[in-house]
This record gives sequence, structure tokens and C-alpha cells, in this order.
Amino acid sequence: MAIEAKICGLRDAASVNAALKGGARYIGFVFYPPSPRSITPATAAELARHAAGRAGCVGLFVDPDDDTLASITRAVPLDMIQLHGDESPARVADIRERYGRPVMKALKISVPEDLASVAAYLPVADRLLFDAKAPKGKADALPGGNAVAFDWRILAGKSWSRPWMLAGGINPENLAEAVEVSGARSVDVSSGVEVKPGQKDPERIALFLQKARSL
Repeated sequence: MAIEAKICGLRDAASVNAALKGGARYIGFVFYPPSPRSITPATAAELARHAAGRAGCVGLFVDPDDDTLASITRAVPLDMIQLHGDESPARVADIRERYGRPVMKALKISVPEDLASVAAYLPVADRLLFDAKAPKGKADALPGGNAVAFDWRILAGKSWSRPWMLAGGINPENLAEAVEVSGARSVDVSSGVEVKPGQKDPERIALFLQKARSL
């Protein structure tokens, strides 16, 4: 089975086209204003329509309220909702039912004990995403996209009843190691294919996806 890849934080046609051409399974749009990768619903809708039928379109939210979710899911043809904040299992279940889309819940990992939270989300999320915790003491740290990896050995040999995705500090150079160590069959990249925060590099996107296809 090939390695699935999601390119997250896309904001322009060039990066979306690179992701589609390279065979990305998913493309992600960030609806979190503090992030340099944040996108307007109007632009996301245009890019999502362009990608329709070629890649799944994922909307990333951080502890969103219902007004935000309602307005964006009406405007943007999203195939999946990604929750990257501190959403409880009950909130994940509510969002999944209310907005009629599969939900991927991000869980922040730094030590093996952090996997204890997985069990509560398995009944309510369609997918899980394991990301590194934000760096301590970094005032401008975001919920994700900090180019920080956790110890991938924490996931080695683990299996759950839901599919899962590996994120956090992955790039074209360490992708093979990340997959080998963690056992991931699905990966998510954002900062690892950027020139600077929020500016994707189509060539690095192409390289990342080429590496993913070769694994």
C-alpha cells in the first residue's frame, strides 16, 4: 500500500496544482486567523472546486464555534473537517453529526502517556492525526505547523480501529525515516514544504510527494 499524503496550509493555485500533480490524497485549508497559513473562505472555495474529484479537501479548525463552522462549510466544499484544538470527544461527535462530514481529530504527542487520550476519540472521530505538542516557552507557537517533530518511536507497532496520520516536523528529507520508525501509512506536511511560514514551495511539494510514492 502506498503512503497517503496530505499537503496542509495551501493558499494559492500553484501549490494546489503541485499537490494535485504529485498525487496528494488530501489538501488542507487552514481556517485559523492567527496562522500565517490562514485562508479566506472565498479563496478556499475556489481552490477546492479546482481540486474536486482529484484530492479530498480538508478544512482545519482550532476550537471553532458553530457560527464559524456553519458559514465556512456552507461556502467551501469540504470533504473533511480537521479539529486541531482542545475539542472534547463530545464536541467532536457534535460537529461530526451537525455538519455531516467526516472528522479528523488531531492529538498532540510528546511522551507515550499522551496516547492515553486516543481511546476517548475512537468512537467519535473518523480519523486521528498525531502531531507534536507546541514548543514550550515559544510565545508565537501555533497549535500545529511549528516544524517540530516528536519521538516517532512512540507510535511504533501501534494500531487502532480508526486510520491515523502522522504530522509534525516531516519534510522530504526525513519522510522515509518517519514512516519507517512510526509505521505510518498516511502523512501530513505543512512547514516542511515551505520557503517561509505560509509560503509553500511547489518544488518541495513535488519532491515530498515523489518521496511518498517511492516508499
